[in-house]
Amino acid sequence: MPLTLGPLLIDAGIDPARALVIRHAFAQESEESGLTGLHANSTHAEIFEYTRNQSASTRSFPADPPRIWVVFIKEGGDQARLWSVVENRGEIANNGIIRTFELAETDVMADLRSRLVIGWKSPRTWKMSASTAARYPVVGIADAEPIPFPGFDRLVLSHVDLQAVMREHRYASWRTALSSVFGIYLITDTRDGRHYVGKADGEESIRQRWSAYATNGHGGNVELRGLDPSSFRFSLLRVFDPSTPTRDIDVAESHFKDALDSRRHGLNRN
Repeated sequence: MPLTLGPLLIDAGIDPARALVIRHAFAQESEESGLTGLHANSTHAEIFEYTRNQSASTRSFPADPPRIWVVFIKEGGDQARLWSVVENRGEIANNGIIRTFELAETDVMADLRSRLVIGWKSPRTWKMSASTAARYPVVGIADAEPIPFPGFDRLVLSHVDLQAVMREHRYASWRTALSSVFGIYLITDTRDGRHYVGKADGEESIRQRWSAYATNGHGGNVELRGLDPSSFRFSLLRVFDPSTPTRDIDVAESHFKDALDSRRHGLNRN
């Protein structure tokens, strides 16, 4: 049985009965609309702006559109490639020709952006209920483009980002880099600014240590159990070659605990 869009929407937490699917086509808008239209070189920001401005005619666009919009870009005559999933927070302007909506970008289906291509059975239709689009076939899902590793001293990750790094193919080079070093890392609880200083040494690389945090949020640390990892931010304070003596790594860890005062005013217990 061929894969359709429906299961992908549901897996992403989207209720097809409460979502809108849009397929933008490359086109020049009429002058009275005030819009520039779209073309093959339109930027992400231009597509976003184009999406948030819709016709004031309720025959062209729903009077009360749902909260979630799944937006595709036309590809060929009968296909569409996923651009993004946005959240509609309501109409903010209406000049009788154009209605402008407050939209917010989401991370929903982010791993499928520019990768997911579906068949579009109704070439003259550019919008529809997701319940209808749910039956459209998935034509293909392209391999994710690799994301270059930014360097150890520029690495700052939310917990969601960390989970993606440990799981997704596009971060393979990141996992290789993190596997090659020991080091001292910092976890900041962004809700209150408290720090936790930790280390990876012995038989655990940074990748192995952070993989545990990606899995359960606390990495086995008593100090972090019971806290919500969604507010954690991960970064590296210092990296070491695996041949570095453990005592040197211990000294560095103690230094950063003192420097950041993470024992008295943070999340370290010792």
